[in-house]
Amino acid sequence: MGNHQMQPTPMMHQNGGNRNAKNLPLDSHGEREWSEGICGCCGAFGTCIYATCCPCMVYGKNKSRREQLDQTGTAHAGGGSACGGDCCLHAALLLCGLGWILQIGERGATRRRYGIGGGCFGDCCAVFWCNPCALTQESQEIRLEEKTLRR
Repeated sequence: MGNHQMQPTPMMHQNGGNRNAKNLPLDSHGEREWSEGICGCCGAFGTCIYATCCPCMVYGKNKSRREQLDQTGTAHAGGGSACGGDCCLHAALLLCGLGWILQIGERGATRRRYGIGGGCFGDCCAVFWCNPCALTQESQEIRLEEKTLRR
């Protein structure tokens, strides 16, 4: 018989910080609600104003911050890229009245990262009817995870 040594079981590790920083309860599908409601802009009033005046920039920042967390598990050092390619694409679509379409996919990616329930129809309604609120809600979710990384 050969000499076998026990090997440690590899641990499953997810990149980033706490994805449920407020410890919200999960439903039977393992999903939760957003940490802040769609009208919870008061907690991030500055972001809400920014999203109202310059939605393409908030979209770009949110996307770059989430992608940084996805790829490296660390917060974006500059707080997100406001004037990159994603911002320019969003701005071009915004001029045609279609910027909200680009946000549907990004909102879905944010929901999946944080295990938030919902679907494409709800994402579509949120970004179409209350675009600044949706961008602010997404930003707040990302911010909560980033805060857990700074501890």
